[in-house]
Amino acid sequence: MPTAFAIAAHPDDIEFLMSGTLLLLKQSGFSLHYMNVANGSCGTSTNSREEIIRNRRSEGMAAAERLGATWHESICDDLSIFYDQPTLAKVASVVRDVSPDILLTHSPVDYMEDHVNVCRLAVTAAFSRSMRNFPVTPPREPVSGNVTVYHAQPYFHHDPLRNRVDPELFVDVSGVIEQKVELLRLHASQKEWLDASQGHDSWLQTMRDLDAKCGQMSGKFPFAEGWRRHLHPGFGSADDDPLGDALGQYVFIPPRPTHLPPLA
Repeated sequence: MPTAFAIAAHPDDIEFLMSGTLLLLKQSGFSLHYMNVANGSCGTSTNSREEIIRNRRSEGMAAAERLGATWHESICDDLSIFYDQPTLAKVASVVRDVSPDILLTHSPVDYMEDHVNVCRLAVTAAFSRSMRNFPVTPPREPVSGNVTVYHAQPYFHHDPLRNRVDPELFVDVSGVIEQKVELLRLHASQKEWLDASQGHDSWLQTMRDLDAKCGQMSGKFPFAEGWRRHLHPGFGSADDDPLGDALGQYVFIPPRPTHLPPLA
């Protein structure tokens, strides 16, 4: 059974950015794995650290179960995700355990550093999967085989300098948008926090709006999630696109600009 692994920063990031694609991959016969690197410790204005970690862990586990995905434990606090050897060794160990065909993670640039650092950790963990002399924690044997890394859209489809980011590949999530809403609703602790900290009048509507905007960018779909493939050296072949191959009719790849040469 082919495997897809979603690695995100905080509980509810997978639901916002990736869960529609995961639902479609599940329908296509993929085994799913789910990991929030941080435990959600800062996502509250009312709870103690211990309370919010406990709540967000339960919410994430419930979402993974609803997705039909295998849950992997968080390994650090919010705002403590650093691209360092100890953290990388832990993420790389999980990647070797899962040995995914598809790895979904954050955009290389995004509005907050936790997302960017998770992206870097996930990419290097995948790159080092077959390196026998790279130590991981806990120890795991290296794995072989191709893995294709796909980067989700940054929040609000813009980079930190307010430049719009266009996907390479759009996935039509119109048929699963209500399932996405229900998955996000499981993260109930975040409604009050997001309303207070980021001015979200409705966190569920915000997710709908982001997917509707991505669908508008596609020119094809009412609701979409957008993806960009990581460059292939060290991961697989230039033409590897297991996400596009698996989802077929749900995928739209816009023509590559004519001034750009094809990848060799």
